[in-house]
Amino acid sequence: MALKKYKPTTPSQRFKIISAFDDITTDVPEKSLLAPKKSSGGRNKHGKMTVRYRGGGHKQRYRIIDFKRDKESIPAKVHSIEYDPNRTARIALLHYADGEKRYIIAPHGLKVGQEVVSGKGVAPEIGNSMYLSEVPFGTILHNIELRPGQGAKMARSAGSYAQFMSRDGKFAIIKLPSGETRMILQTCKATVGMVSNQDHSLEKSGKAGRRRWLGRRPRTRGVAMNPVDHPMGGGEGKASGGHPRSRKGLPAKGYKTRSKKKDSNKYIIEKRKK
Repeated sequence: MALKKYKPTTPSQRFKIISAFDDITTDVPEKSLLAPKKSSGGRNKHGKMTVRYRGGGHKQRYRIIDFKRDKESIPAKVHSIEYDPNRTARIALLHYADGEKRYIIAPHGLKVGQEVVSGKGVAPEIGNSMYLSEVPFGTILHNIELRPGQGAKMARSAGSYAQFMSRDGKFAIIKLPSGETRMILQTCKATVGMVSNQDHSLEKSGKAGRRRWLGRRPRTRGVAMNPVDHPMGGGEGKASGGHPRSRKGLPAKGYKTRSKKKDSNKYIIEKRKK
């Protein structure tokens, strides 16, 4: 995947760096795998705003993604690589040998016409989904399950991947993108390879309007507010506003919020990097 940098012919073009979209093979999604998507505008079921600075944006439809990869031992051909407005990664449309069509998160290096398969006794090749009990040491993985049959929960965003480190009894030891090393049951599935669109983090919108198309409204800094509105508000001129914290007073930038009594703590061997 390549990035596209524009000549500074206008103020918005000066800093604009976006994807060249050269990895996408079609702009027409599979109609049978589309679902309606209602924009919430940051409101909950009572109509109360719970997330600020959301609203507007282009109308989107949800692409139904197969995170479980439960069609085992049935080969599927990659029909197309597509853009998905709901996630940072690209998605791939699979045509199974029995005629069914499904979307999956496209791993980096997956090509149209390539064959992928999931299940037991599968080769550790890009796009194949296999049980952790059969994954070779050092393999790069994504779309990792936390519980057997639950569907992929970890390493799903653009460019992310985890590494298979070792085995310990019924557990596999995985190093996650955050730097955390944790144990996961070997009966869980994972997909081989790194998630596509790894240059996504280098993109720059270039203008506020491009953020508005994505449903993001202008954000007011806490230090620019009054003391009644934010803990960091107030002060004469450009005063810093004290220690960085959230609107509700919770410290930011280094303050740990994970519960010490969380049940899954026992599966974490090494905590994520600070």
